[in-house]
Amino acid sequence: MRWVRYEADGAVRYGILEGEDIAEVSGTPFDAYERTAKRRKLAAVKLLVPVVPPTFYAAGINYMDHIIEQAKLTGREPKVPKKADIGYRANNALIAHGEPIVIPKDATEKVHYEGELVVVIGRKAKHLAEKEALSCVLGYTIGNDVSERSWQAEDRTLWRAKNTDTFKPMGPWIETDVRLDDLVTTVRVNGEQKIRFPTNKMLFGVAHYIAAMSRYLTLHPGDMIWMGTDGASPNLKHGDVVEVEISGIGVLRNPVVREA
Repeated sequence: MRWVRYEADGAVRYGILEGEDIAEVSGTPFDAYERTAKRRKLAAVKLLVPVVPPTFYAAGINYMDHIIEQAKLTGREPKVPKKADIGYRANNALIAHGEPIVIPKDATEKVHYEGELVVVIGRKAKHLAEKEALSCVLGYTIGNDVSERSWQAEDRTLWRAKNTDTFKPMGPWIETDVRLDDLVTTVRVNGEQKIRFPTNKMLFGVAHYIAAMSRYLTLHPGDMIWMGTDGASPNLKHGDVVEVEISGIGVLRNPVVREA
């Protein structure tokens, strides 16, 4: 099932995507809902981010090739994490499929994409064992963790590097029918493939993260966890179009503009 969140007739609604049609529902995927008789064409609505999370979590460095590439950028030896670390991101940075990534006028040229699997929590969870951890997941969507690397090196909390307005494109919808081992992430810039990797080839998988987090944190419906990325990125520039595709989920596409 694919859940879409969209704006139509001046209101924000949830619906179930069936081909190119949306079956509108009353309620949300996070509580009781009912299908209505209303159907809309996907092309006729404005897609929004599929969820505005109560808490926006982000996994630490979680892919080996990305560790190596980041070490090259900083001139350091690769350091492989020994445990799953979690951080936080800001909702102000979220934008939907199709909306522009805006690079601030004082940013350097070192602005990079990071194509990521996003886990969307569907029910309240605490003290979950790893073998049962996926039971709290509603589904998955796609994120692009846009990062300004010069700021990332300068700012202790990454507040600008990761959380600048528009730096977190997400969408286009939530897919509930996912087999993690089947997923492949592909990133294209202006139609040219830049990277392709098995999505689930993580140092610490989704179930491991949820189990580790729920030992200390209560996860709530709508919370989301961005699971990290692999490899390196070229510098993004004004006029580029970035596509992050995860097989079985969809394609997240956003243009890039530099602030005048």
